[in-house]
Amino acid sequence: MIDKRVSTMAEALSGVEDGATILVGGFGSAGLPTDLVEALLDTSATDLTVVCNNAGGDDTPIARLIWEKRIRRFICSYPRSVSGAHQVKKRWEEGSFELELVPQGTMSERMRAAGAGLGGFFTPTAGGTMLAEGKETRMIGGRLHVFEEPLPGDYALIKADTADRWGNLTYHASGRNFGPTMASAAATTVVQVRQFVELGELDPEQIITPGIFVDRVIEVGA
Repeated sequence: MIDKRVSTMAEALSGVEDGATILVGGFGSAGLPTDLVEALLDTSATDLTVVCNNAGGDDTPIARLIWEKRIRRFICSYPRSVSGAHQVKKRWEEGSFELELVPQGTMSERMRAAGAGLGGFFTPTAGGTMLAEGKETRMIGGRLHVFEEPLPGDYALIKADTADRWGNLTYHASGRNFGPTMASAAATTVVQVRQFVELGELDPEQIITPGIFVDRVIEVGA
């Protein structure tokens, strides 16, 4: 019987090791799997590569991972979501982690390419800028394009609204954001949800991420 539900955070994050690449969903606070990242803080995993839209303010779990020097490389669209956040800036200035800035759409497409088994893609985004330095470029249709490589993860930590025991997921509004692409790009996808439902309760037309992309699901409430 397929049942991807787990009851503890220890089960949800089982196997996360030093040096892992972890994709973390969320756009600011929308769709951020706060409980899962808090649980990651409780593990001993370090030397991590974390891919996330941003680190948020000083009190977010991503920022705390950086402050505790648990992140070796941070790949994001912009490091801070509020001007008053200082921890990420301070640690970066100290040189405690590497920072790779990636345009938001490019970051999502790199993960989608990983999930689809593609070898990469050309995009005009960042052409002629510092973000293109060291990358292959090509003129296509009269515009400079930059080659971007796939961005897979060992783990994806995402937040959804509801799930059944097979791991089929629905999302709430903008909380969906990077969740579907991250789920497809990771070797192991771990999801926190507001509510479990019985098999057959989810309208197939409303399922955004099918259970084939999900490995573990934990219910954490609203």
